[in-house]
Amino acid sequence: MPVITAPSGPTHDLGGARFTSLATPSRGSTDTSVWLVEIAPGTPATPHELTREEVFVVLSGRAAVRLGGQRYEAEQGDAIVVPAATAFELAPAGDTALTALCCLPVGGRARVGDDEPFTPPWAL
Repeated sequence: MPVITAPSGPTHDLGGARFTSLATPSRGSTDTSVWLVEIAPGTPATPHELTREEVFVVLSGRAAVRLGGQRYEAEQGDAIVVPAATAFELAPAGDTALTALCCLPVGGRARVGDDEPFTPPWAL
């Protein structure tokens, strides 16, 4: 299917973060999962790592990024490349919401702490 119609609203809500699945296997993609994430100001980051590279593109707001122990800040139009098996945190920087487009290869999984890896539901 070459065009996947956008959902009418967010598909997953995790407290201060809302996820909108755009292109995922359940919606018709086969190799790449793509979603929007909107994170409210003041929402703390969830430290995690991924089994595959993930790319975020900041659409609005600013991102406070911690990647492999280093701190960065990303602004609108910047891309954040998260290598596999690297400790990662993402949160809004400042008083405005952060909106980012996220891309993860199908089959990529996340791990929080010592828990078993899982496929985020917004990437299915």
